[in-house]
Amino acid sequence: MVTDSTAYLPTDVVARYGIEVVPCYVVLAGRSGREGEDVTPEDVARALSSRGQKVSTSRPTPGDFVAAYRRLLAGGADRVVSIHLSADLSGTWDAARLAAAQVGEHLVTVVDSRSTAMGTGFAVLAAARAAAGGATAAEVAADANGTAARTRTLFVVDTLEHLRRGGRIGAAASLLGTALAVKPVLHVVDGRVVPLERVRTSARALSRLVQRATEAAGGPGAAIAVHHLAAPQRAERLATELRQAIPGIREFHVSELGAVVGAHVGPGAVGVVVAPADEPPPGDDEDPETPEA
Repeated sequence: MVTDSTAYLPTDVVARYGIEVVPCYVVLAGRSGREGEDVTPEDVARALSSRGQKVSTSRPTPGDFVAAYRRLLAGGADRVVSIHLSADLSGTWDAARLAAAQVGEHLVTVVDSRSTAMGTGFAVLAAARAAAGGATAAEVAADANGTAARTRTLFVVDTLEHLRRGGRIGAAASLLGTALAVKPVLHVVDGRVVPLERVRTSARALSRLVQRATEAAGGPGAAIAVHHLAAPQRAERLATELRQAIPGIREFHVSELGAVVGAHVGPGAVGVVVAPADEPPPGDDEDPETPEA
């Protein structure tokens, strides 16, 4: 099982399932480093908070993936399933695909999660558990795709500027003119970041995240992840409210975003990822943008 560093899986889970994590790269203060190894979330938050500091990101190289695939195959793996963040947000999936063609597409299956952070991570976990249970590569990939399709990723940022600079906001660009007057609640739909609704305060934005996450969970058995960048108190408040609002949560993770996603959402960002136990109600994933009354 292979993923990239933007899945932000807990380290104990990575070790338990033997997941190979290929790091993305961050360019900071003129130097390039590997996410989670050479560049930390604190490094990125500090740089983004300093005037004149620029942060950029880049995908792993196809060679990075080739090395990972060959390492796993040489270690006894019959097949490799490689699951990555949305191809609309990064070239990582394409690099993995090029590497799979070089190693052998009969040996490596590459999956586009159409999401990021634990939106990808929950798909990786579903695949890893299926593989541990003896599933075939096709079944493992199907479990990853199914989980990714059901998972909802919602988040709030302090400013849209970082997303704008990185070209990751898509339709959310329509909010730029009023970014100072409202707090946009964003979500990931079919691999792209789009606006969900607009609210007037940070407190209201967190409240809406809880409400939307509760709706997405649909009942007991959901897995939940809370992410943040340089906003631990806000994330803890969100986590507390989610635990109270959603019954029967099967697993819960709270973690700081890594350097790559953090570079695009900026300090103060907080979000929630929901992987429901069952299919959400029809149409739940296609909510139109709605301004607060």
